[in-house]
Amino acid sequence: MEKWSIEQYCDRLQAMKCEAHDKLWLYIEVNAKEFMNECEPGVKNLNACCKAMLSKMLEGDGFIVEPKSRSKCAGTLTIRYYVDNLSPERRTYAEAMEDQK
Repeated sequence: MEKWSIEQYCDRLQAMKCEAHDKLWLYIEVNAKEFMNECEPGVKNLNACCKAMLSKMLEGDGFIVEPKSRSKCAGTLTIRYYVDNLSPERRTYAEAMEDQK
């Protein structure tokens, strides 16, 4: 069985965000280890999982648990994604942080 790509994790995360939005939830919290195990039971693919999670962060989203490592790739990575506004015009988290510098 081939490991999931970053794009596959991104697609799954976007589907989760849309589903939560449709239920009128304000946010979802996703833990990297749990998300990886849900998508790929028994497979160790934490790097792709974490990179996808970080890439799907938008302005306003935040870390519940932010790993100390520079790459932020760890099973403890936990992100709160706000799903009340899924507009494609929203800036990414990285863009918002760049503007604060």
